[in-house]
Amino acid sequence: MSETRCDWCGSLPIYVNYHDEEWGVPEYDSRALWEKLVLDGFQAGLSWLTILKKREAFRAAFAGFDPEKVASFGEADVQRLLGDAGIIRHRGKIEAAITGAQAWLELEEGKGFAPMMWDYVDGRPLVNRFETMAEVPPSSYLSLKISKDLKKLGFKFCGPTIVYAWMEATGLINDHLITCHRHEAVKKLAR
Repeated sequence: MSETRCDWCGSLPIYVNYHDEEWGVPEYDSRALWEKLVLDGFQAGLSWLTILKKREAFRAAFAGFDPEKVASFGEADVQRLLGDAGIIRHRGKIEAAITGAQAWLELEEGKGFAPMMWDYVDGRPLVNRFETMAEVPPSSYLSLKISKDLKKLGFKFCGPTIVYAWMEATGLINDHLITCHRHEAVKKLAR
């Protein structure tokens, strides 16, 4: 008997693995949260499948998403990345990753990126109980607030729709459909 999954997952193995092992799992590591925010920014206007297929190339191109290294990237690095066919070659998104790394470093000197993000949900994932994909919103009041706050801090390519998708991916929100086998499993992973 096959397991029921969220409709967006489909049957491609790369999507099934991502859905079953990563999507919605609460992420508490600041660096990993930032990496996923950068990747969601690169996804804007594209399919998530495109990003998944290029994720390892992104990791190689962006020094393993080490914020200290990425924050020091200059114009030569931007040009190198614009020539890298393994990633999405978009100057604005590349520059957003660099300025995002700089903003991330500033946050880490204070409260920290992960604690700040988890404070928005009082430290526990918001659990929705959607039955169909039609019920899942593209954004929310909270994603709009986080987006505005991130932009004030210097982050870019983090509009409310991108932030909502990022919140779902990182488990700040559990948007697995209630019919999905991962809904309850992910819910149990919250700290």
